Amino acid sequence: MLETAVARPLSRSLPELVAGFALLTCLTALSLDAILPGLPAIEAEFGVSTTDTQLVVSMLVLGMVFGELAFGPLADAYGRKPAIMMGLGIFMVGTLMAILATSLPMLLVGRMIQGIGVAGPKIGTRALIRDQFSGDAMARIFSFVVMLIILVPMVAPAFGQLVLVIGHWRGIFISYAVLALIGATWLVLRQPETLPQDRRIPLVFGKLATNTALIVGHPKVMAYTAVAGLVFGCQVTYLSTAQAIFSDLYNAGTRFALYFAILASGIGLASFTNGRLVMRFGMQRQIITALVGMIVCSAVLLLLSWLGSGHPSLLTFLVLGYGLFFCVGLVFGNINALAMEWLGRVAGLGASVIASVSSLISVGVALLVGQFYNQTLYSLSLGYLGCAVLALVLVLLARSVSAEAV
Repeated sequence: MLETAVARPLSRSLPELVAGFALLTCLTALSLDAILPGLPAIEAEFGVSTTDTQLVVSMLVLGMVFGELAFGPLADAYGRKPAIMMGLGIFMVGTLMAILATSLPMLLVGRMIQGIGVAGPKIGTRALIRDQFSGDAMARIFSFVVMLIILVPMVAPAFGQLVLVIGHWRGIFISYAVLALIGATWLVLRQPETLPQDRRIPLVFGKLATNTALIVGHPKVMAYTAVAGLVFGCQVTYLSTAQAIFSDLYNAGTRFALYFAILASGIGLASFTNGRLVMRFGMQRQIITALVGMIVCSAVLLLLSWLGSGHPSLLTFLVLGYGLFFCVGLVFGNINALAMEWLGRVAGLGASVIASVSSLISVGVALLVGQFYNQTLYSLSLGYLGCAVLALVLVLLARSVSAEAV
């Protein structure tokens, strides 16, 4: 029997719990990655450029900036289920707008609304798990859910490609709606509320503003948050341009999903190995080593791109890209925990602020770097190199700053 933190007896099986939690949490990764094979069709239908369709990815992340900031306090004030259901409802509105879009601007508004909404299940589901389980039981649930979260980005483009084979790019958004409805139905019928009334924290906007100011004003927290944003920004840039890169440079066609999965598995491998490595070397050393690795890989990729007139061989891109993604996975596995170390009594709000600010930075990076895409790897390799150098400087500066925990 799994250890539970609520008095109500657990009547659901472990596979059901993992599947339900993973479905709600993985909507974010699916929303980001499954649409990638459809970007050329969107470009053709609306008569826009590759640079314009990059916004289909960026606007989702921009919406998450606002959603991540709001749903943490909402889940604490009104309960986990209402927050998740509110998020799913907003997500459905954005999805419907995208399905009915008659222009790229209308589609982008829908994507931004989707981003606001998808933050609800992303944040609320983690709170559900934390409320119901503790100790080894919580670690067990999280490990299964994280395993599925790692696998979803690897297979999401293949899922999107399959939808395109049998239908239209709008069918990808219809599949989002179906999955959201399945998740909402499971939540209503099978998952009880886990936050009792006496544990809820009322929304007091003055106190929220004061605590937010403490978090934003903490030099170490903001330095590590900026690092997270810079590295995530590299990934958003890659997601925005991946379809175009593999099509323009390597004529990948239907092999795009395979190449995408190969690179994504680098992050997966890093996630699986990080636990053992961090216990041996520590978070800071792990992050510094990973950032140095990013600098080396991106510098070599830039050099070989220059020698190849912007078109290094596919094998070169996959090998160096895999190294880059492995290093990115190591940073992701540690940087949020390092930032959260300095947030004691405001950890819940702090997690929302960190996620929101890092998402905002990542959108800025993606918009800046993505506009320079010119059917070469120059902009992508330069983006990774510049962000990794800046992130390393921030980590080293944060180590030298003295600060008290909030």
